Amino acid sequence: MPLYRLAHSRTGDKGNRSNISVIAWHPDLWEVLVGGVTEAAVARHFAARRPKQVTRYLLPQLQAMNFVIDDVLDGGVNDALNLDSHGKALSFLLLGMAVQVPAALMNRLAGPAGE
Repeated sequence: MPLYRLAHSRTGDKGNRSNISVIAWHPDLWEVLVGGVTEAAVARHFAARRPKQVTRYLLPQLQAMNFVIDDVLDGGVNDALNLDSHGKALSFLLLGMAVQVPAALMNRLAGPAGE
């Protein structure tokens, strides 16, 4: 299931570091996010951008997590030669990551059931 069915995201960037928060659409999805959206999984998902380090901070009271991804913005917004190296574009990339969801939680997902 794509991550955007389980969570939404907020982002920021500073220099060559992206900060991506992932927030569960429903509290029942929190444990699925913790188990599936790990530092290693995010690093693999961004492998083409060659992040130097991925650090995850859990915020269980908010059913949210924050990822700090180093050296992933092609030198930073002002130094990059590509058209969009902002963190906001990277949150869209992260929300496309596949996550395993138990059948019992399918009714907690956001979006139409046919997606």
